[in-house]
Amino acid sequence: MDFTHFNTQKRAKMVDVSHKDYTLRIAKAYGEVVLSKEAYLAVKEGRVKKGDVLAVAQVGGIMGAKQTPYLIPMCHPLTIEGVDISFEMDDENCTIKIFSEVKITHKTGVEMEALTAVSIAALTIYDMCKAIDRSIQIKNIHLLYKEGGKSGTFDRVALKDRQ
Repeated sequence: MDFTHFNTQKRAKMVDVSHKDYTLRIAKAYGEVVLSKEAYLAVKEGRVKKGDVLAVAQVGGIMGAKQTPYLIPMCHPLTIEGVDISFEMDDENCTIKIFSEVKITHKTGVEMEALTAVSIAALTIYDMCKAIDRSIQIKNIHLLYKEGGKSGTFDRVALKDRQ
């Protein structure tokens, strides 16, 4: 398998997508933030002194997706057409599950933008809750789904079901 991010001198390069067609590209990512019971309840009950943790994390995740090419060296600057961040509260495990979805009609995918969105949302939760809990864990960040482009569709759930 050839790596696409190296030139003939084996030095890093940004992949040339000029020959590709514009197609709808969708990527979804996932991550978890595990908190102490005290911090988890403070988030859930809206008692964190810095404000509404999930509202700020949602905006942070959206901003993170938009800033991806400035954070990841070989990512193309893209005009993202849609970013959505959602959260699921897991009371049993004091865990906030983060989901992102990024959409664009372009020549390259938005997997890195979806992963960055989840990562920045998770880091925002950490930042807002660190005064309550320094043991917060950010875990399991991964791509759930992508569609569009030459490589086609990747669906982690469907892949898992086939195994």
